[in-house]
Amino acid sequence: MAKTWNRMETWLTLAVLGVGGVVTAIAGLHTYMTVMATPLHPDPQRIPSTMAPAPTGDWAQPVARARQALRAGMADQNLPGLSVAVGVGTDVVWAEGFGFADLERQATVTPETRFRIGTASTVLTSAAVGLLLEQGRLRLDDEIQVYVPAYPKQRWPVTLRQVMGHVAGLRSDGGDEGPLLGKHCDRPAEALAEFADRPLLFEPDTDYRFSHYGWIVVSAAIEAATSRAFAHVMRDDVFVPLGMDDTKPDVAAEQSAGRATSYFPRYAAEPHYGLDLMRPIDTSCYAGAMNFVSTPSDLVRFGMGIQRDTVLRPETRRLLQTSQRRRSGADTGYGLGWDLETVTLAGKATPVVGHDGDLLGGRVASLLIVGERGLVIAVTSNTSYADTATLALRIAEAFAR
Repeated sequence: MAKTWNRMETWLTLAVLGVGGVVTAIAGLHTYMTVMATPLHPDPQRIPSTMAPAPTGDWAQPVARARQALRAGMADQNLPGLSVAVGVGTDVVWAEGFGFADLERQATVTPETRFRIGTASTVLTSAAVGLLLEQGRLRLDDEIQVYVPAYPKQRWPVTLRQVMGHVAGLRSDGGDEGPLLGKHCDRPAEALAEFADRPLLFEPDTDYRFSHYGWIVVSAAIEAATSRAFAHVMRDDVFVPLGMDDTKPDVAAEQSAGRATSYFPRYAAEPHYGLDLMRPIDTSCYAGAMNFVSTPSDLVRFGMGIQRDTVLRPETRRLLQTSQRRRSGADTGYGLGWDLETVTLAGKATPVVGHDGDLLGGRVASLLIVGERGLVIAVTSNTSYADTATLALRIAEAFAR
């Protein structure tokens, strides 16, 4: 009995020491990364910047406040580059690039620098759907197989509306481990084989789950309804009419002088611990889910065009920006491609719409529309896990005073 107890005691001691060693190693790595990470912008006031024509009149003071907040946020998050634009009414009143588009070359960000916008692509795709709804070429309550027969029937019927609202039960990828990131697709339908045979996670309308795959299906439906390439539909029907000359598909092999180099945190999903070059990825298979590059100015032009009903009819915009409901009656806080929130601005609860752009599991862009103030804000970064949403809100606060 004594031998058994001693053996158990030995194993318990070794187990405790093993766990303790792992904890110590993790804590040591954390400390090492914290100490060794080099701040990219030790003095926020010395971050290089390039501004479009300087704001004048009523906008000079709000811009001055917002610039201070952005510089502080960049330094705090250790972001190499950031770009911002603000629209009021029909005008882009401020556009400025901060920091570096490429650290190795020390190339600075300008208002014309294009960034990957990740899942913020969804709102652009939603506008294309809205146009086809108005033309009667898509119908929200049709089963998705009417347009995308390659997506097989499921245990329950699945409609276009449910897919757009993320209440269809479709699965998503693994963020930075998405299997489609290693493939190339010339058409959205080519991506379906990766997930089409997987069962739904839940009965449609009973729950909400964001799905990259869902908006690949939506992109395929747009192609089917128009008999045109998805990229051509977006260019001809959405981007060109709104003057979005710098918005286009993210071509993996293309790294032109006008594109920001993408970075990824090297530890704990925190940019302030240091950055590595983002591994080569190809987002072509994601189509309208997250395959666009753009500038904040273009995103602001888009937001202003949507809110002023220059692209879609007012009733279509309201339809797309109305929260979906679960069968229980609970709101999802998400429309048909649009995120819906209430924030506090100037001490007042204020409804806003827009979308954040995630890429490889972290945020790279945010579009924020404050409809009651006629205010549109876009922020982009070349680092995944940048908190662009908080920065966009700080800009809104600066303009709401």
